[in-house]
Amino acid sequence: MKSKTKVLLFLSVVCLSVNSFAQRGVRMAYVDMEYILENVEEYREASEQLDTKVQKWKVEIEQKRSVVEQMKKDLMAEKVLLTAELISEREEDIQILEKEMLEYQQNRFGPQGDLVLQKRRLIQPIQDQVFNEVQKIGTNKKYDFIFDKSADVVMLYSEKRHDISELVLRQIARTRKISKPANKGNKRSRLDDFEGDDEELEAVESDAVTERKDKAKEASEARAKTAEEKRAEQLKLREERKKAYEERRKKLLEEREAKKKEKQEERKKDSEEKENSSEQ
Repeated sequence: MKSKTKVLLFLSVVCLSVNSFAQRGVRMAYVDMEYILENVEEYREASEQLDTKVQKWKVEIEQKRSVVEQMKKDLMAEKVLLTAELISEREEDIQILEKEMLEYQQNRFGPQGDLVLQKRRLIQPIQDQVFNEVQKIGTNKKYDFIFDKSADVVMLYSEKRHDISELVLRQIARTRKISKPANKGNKRSRLDDFEGDDEELEAVESDAVTERKDKAKEASEARAKTAEEKRAEQLKLREERKKAYEERRKKLLEEREAKKKEKQEERKKDSEEKENSSEQ
């Protein structure tokens, strides 16, 4: 239902715009954000590194889960040979390890986990740069609309000649390393259509575009700062949890050791009393 609503809204906007600009003609274009990201080497390499980290985290979680499952199996197998106290102690150990595993999984893959934060940190600078370049291209080439093909707006049909992704990549290439674009239809012919536009784009940059660029930069810095603060807060919370867990575990071990010593003392005392009784 939401998708249909978006399509109808999109078509309505386009129709109204066509009527409004019918006399001079509507200039529209679109960018393919996914394609742009694929061609930015910095993003691709960082994504591969993040994928490696993710696989490592999954292995660590699986190892923790295997340890917990093995402890459960061992307890079930040995339960008939253990006292109620030993069973309780081992069940408590299992619960502690299981809780630790779930917390680790949440810290890595949860809504505010490392994966989400690092993905956001990875893609945000490039998105901001694409936004800035699109603003410049739209202003200088006098486009009425520029859409993002990979966004929520559903594009039922798009003519290839309206795709300005290559032009955006060309502008990004001034500050980032861009690999040779993958073969994506008739990209070369569309790129040829923009030959000679570089001088125009470099020569003309309106005050409005500069202002948008500055605002986008400020927003990017604010987002980065917020992400860092959240990350620091999460790390602090994680350390506090770890510390609390260690203290609780230490306390449990101390209590367990104290109980053992107390029982040993009781046994020793009982043994001495029995010896004294037998001597009398």
